Amino acid sequence: EAVLATEDRRFFQHPGIDPLGVARALAVNLWAGRIVQGGSTITQQLAKNLFLEPDRTLRRKVQEAMLAVWLELQFDKRQILDLYLNRVYFGAGAYGVGAAAARYFGKLPADLDLAESAMLAGLLKAPSRWAPTGNLAGAQARADAVLENMVEAGFIDRAAARAAAQAPARPIAALGETRGVRYFTDWVLEELQQFVGRHGDDLIVRTSLDPGLQAAAERAVRDGVAAASGRRVGQGALIAMRPDGAVLAMVGGTDHARSAYNRATQALRQPGSVFKPFVYLAALEAGYAPDDLVADTPLTIGGWQPENYDGRYRGEITLTEALADSVNAATVNLSETVGRGKVVEMAQRLGISTALQPLPAIALGAAEATLLELTTAYAVFANGGQAVLPYAIAEVRRRDGSLVYERAGSGLGRLVAGEDAAEITAMLRAVVDSGTGRAARLDRPVAGKTGTSSDYRDAWFIGYTAALVAGVWAGNDDGRPMDGVTGGSVPARIWHDFMSRAGS
Repeated sequence: EAVLATEDRRFFQHPGIDPLGVARALAVNLWAGRIVQGGSTITQQLAKNLFLEPDRTLRRKVQEAMLAVWLELQFDKRQILDLYLNRVYFGAGAYGVGAAAARYFGKLPADLDLAESAMLAGLLKAPSRWAPTGNLAGAQARADAVLENMVEAGFIDRAAARAAAQAPARPIAALGETRGVRYFTDWVLEELQQFVGRHGDDLIVRTSLDPGLQAAAERAVRDGVAAASGRRVGQGALIAMRPDGAVLAMVGGTDHARSAYNRATQALRQPGSVFKPFVYLAALEAGYAPDDLVADTPLTIGGWQPENYDGRYRGEITLTEALADSVNAATVNLSETVGRGKVVEMAQRLGISTALQPLPAIALGAAEATLLELTTAYAVFANGGQAVLPYAIAEVRRRDGSLVYERAGSGLGRLVAGEDAAEITAMLRAVVDSGTGRAARLDRPVAGKTGTSSDYRDAWFIGYTAALVAGVWAGNDDGRPMDGVTGGSVPARIWHDFMSRAGS
């Protein structure tokens, strides 16, 4: 009734096109001097959504009218209304009233109250502008207009409209529930095109998302960034996956409604010391052992001199100690001995896709990568050296149940020898047990690495347990430096918070 009162009051009387509605809209538009009201019926809108492109041309309007009449001849009014309500866009990625009721209110359509129904009906004219996840006040004002329409159409009385307006609908997102799953959804929709292309059928996509882990990830990022706002931390991101690459949770920012930019998959940032395991793994492949010694002494290469974070040099230390304490000079010495080309090759083998230059500073992460790439690389460590392709889509079916796509494994084989993967994991456990990652310690074994880019512009912690790999980034979109935030502080605490809730 809310939709009919607002979109097409004469729906059950007209044959698909409504001359009276067109005349009324024309009169209103002439009086206003601009287009403020359309004359399309629900059947015409359905015809457009099903068959036509959204271009505004006279030819398309004629096609729309002809198809609307054809639909009225093929289906009864209730069927047309069902088709419309189950396909129309309600904003925030929700197509159809079932998805919208679940997305905004966590309900089935039959359980919606009057205020909620009015809010959903009000979204149809401009779903992106009035979606309550980004414009709650606008959505509530629009719902009030729908309630007035329902009174005028005779569906409800004035008292019912007044009561609903005094207790406006408030979607679950506005009450602090899960709001960041849209980052994951956006990524899935992008990936879906690669598997099925442009598809005319309705599709049912089964994903790897774990709702409980997603909620825990969103809360950890939101709380962690809020707690560090005094240290000029403006944004955060988190990705969690199984060691086989199945993405279970993704947070691309603190609030998708304010910024849809996905910092987990799109942002290229300087990884800093989370890049160092590639140096040490290259050394292991070259024949080094974790207890072998490397020189933590000053060195100068082409006028560039790496400096240790604490300003002191330790002399001869083991590879394990150098990685655990994130010692810059020792890492560069090791990289120069092993060969920068081998370090670059290792990073690229594990999935870093950006161009990497074999410069001396590459050992310290003077490059760019996404959080997704780096977390995926650590998943190779976690699973014993097997190749990993991050994925979210497990299966795609048509509405009739027929299979369109089914994931059958990466099939890429081994990237790293099992012994080398086990040794790098043991070294990364030392990072958490006694090194820079102590804030990430749990009641179970943890391996991981902290990272901080120059001038505190980026801070990272990427780590894993036996069952779960997770990466965290903190920083600012404009690259503004934070106030002394290192990977062992804010990101490690966010990681710890998430993993404590995850229980894996």
